[in-house]
Amino acid sequence: MTSVSAAVRTTPRGRGRWGSSVNAATRYVGVAVIAVYCLAPFYWMLVSSFRRSSDIFETSLLPTTWSFESYAQAFDSSTMFGRALLNSLIVASITTVLALALGIFAAYAISRLNFRFKSAILAVIIATSMFPGISVVVPLLRLFSDIGWINTYQAMIVPSLSFAIPLAVWNLTTFMKQLPFELEQAAMIDGCTKWQAFRMILLPLAAPGVFTTAILTFIHSWNEFIIALSMVNNPSIQTATVAISKFTGASDFQAPYGAQMAAGVVVTIPLVIMILLFQRRIVDGLTSGANK
Repeated sequence: MTSVSAAVRTTPRGRGRWGSSVNAATRYVGVAVIAVYCLAPFYWMLVSSFRRSSDIFETSLLPTTWSFESYAQAFDSSTMFGRALLNSLIVASITTVLALALGIFAAYAISRLNFRFKSAILAVIIATSMFPGISVVVPLLRLFSDIGWINTYQAMIVPSLSFAIPLAVWNLTTFMKQLPFELEQAAMIDGCTKWQAFRMILLPLAAPGVFTTAILTFIHSWNEFIIALSMVNNPSIQTATVAISKFTGASDFQAPYGAQMAAGVVVTIPLVIMILLFQRRIVDGLTSGANK
């Protein structure tokens, strides 16, 4: 009887350990499948960028002969790809700074002030970001042609703001709503003005959310294509994504797959490094608002 009772007592516990192991293994397998699915295209682009032009259609997991030929083609003086990278950095940086400067104040007003139609205004702001870029290209092209903005940086920055600002306002509003009002009230009781309470109390607490929003806005602006393609036809002003689309092969009948793969790696690597370096801050920015 004693052995039977012991077996009865230990069986559920054993099943619990077995179930936990199965659940853990399932989670790991699921994460591995998702990682492979997401990283496989980038891996293939990276491997293809190190193949020779004659080997570009090989299906081996690694190049049979490693070569930097594609990178040399991508940075050839005729492609102006180096200048295009600088243009992308300029456009994305200015767009991010302006979107944050406007988004912070808009998010503060929506999250902290009480006024009529606040929810409707936030809904309109979010709705503007849902329009596809192609829907605004034609009217903007006509407008910018009339005011002489074609082939200028502002022709790419201003339309990008129409998508970057709603993103910034939405993220920062959600974050600031979680910060307690009592902190600002305590600061104003101690003699701070509302502006000083915002600048010295609220803004430092919102730093993780601001940083996360800056990263997301920069990535969005860095990857923008349709507006930059439509508003700029001067090679010295075009961004990296547009420059890649205009690569040409050795002949009219040869697609520059190798150079495009190499350029794609060069454009993607800064974003990957940025995410890896600041992933902790990004996670904090997405989660710490609720904790605060």
